Amino acid sequence: MTASLLQMMLLGFAASLTLIVAIGAQNAYVLRLGVEGRGRILVTVILICAFSDAVLIAAGVAGIGAVLEAAPAAIDAVRILGAVFLISYGVIAARRALNPQAMTAGESPADASMKAIVLTTLAFTWLNPHVYLDTVMLLGSIANQQQGVDRWWWALGAVAASFTWFFLLGYGARLLGPLFARPGAWRVLDALIAIIMVGLGAGLIIGG
Repeated sequence: MTASLLQMMLLGFAASLTLIVAIGAQNAYVLRLGVEGRGRILVTVILICAFSDAVLIAAGVAGIGAVLEAAPAAIDAVRILGAVFLISYGVIAARRALNPQAMTAGESPADASMKAIVLTTLAFTWLNPHVYLDTVMLLGSIANQQQGVDRWWWALGAVAASFTWFFLLGYGARLLGPLFARPGAWRVLDALIAIIMVGLGAGLIIGG
């Protein structure tokens, strides 16, 4: 690999990382699963998030962003569905915060099945209109400013950032296990998640 290609990858890595580290619904969900120490389920969720980003980034580089710009009604539909989903999940998190029962790591009150968690992860990922704006349109447009195959090396760096971040977030959260042995810590986390989810959902409805 030449120095120029490595530079392209590093630029893509940095640009992607600045977008995905922001506090959002997807990150909050992965954080909670990481604290719970879900093991195999956590790996599945991380891979869903990272591979979804890879698909969306590749779509942006391939020019799908122009198609989305020409179909604002599709983005509006995703925005409304996403808002309803986020607010609903926020209400569930608020109820967990108000309920002190079973608030220990590894014994989450939201002891959902693998299928339910996978579907929830897919909803957090694909019902978020910002993911299309950030990955497909923004990252795609930046990548396409590069010449020839450089744009794909740039995209590869962006994808690497997504995999790095989600694995660090999910498994780094497990270090917080001793803290969340206390019921009060779970209540604070769920209260914060509720605020984030409802706030994002309301923002999608009000801000468009």
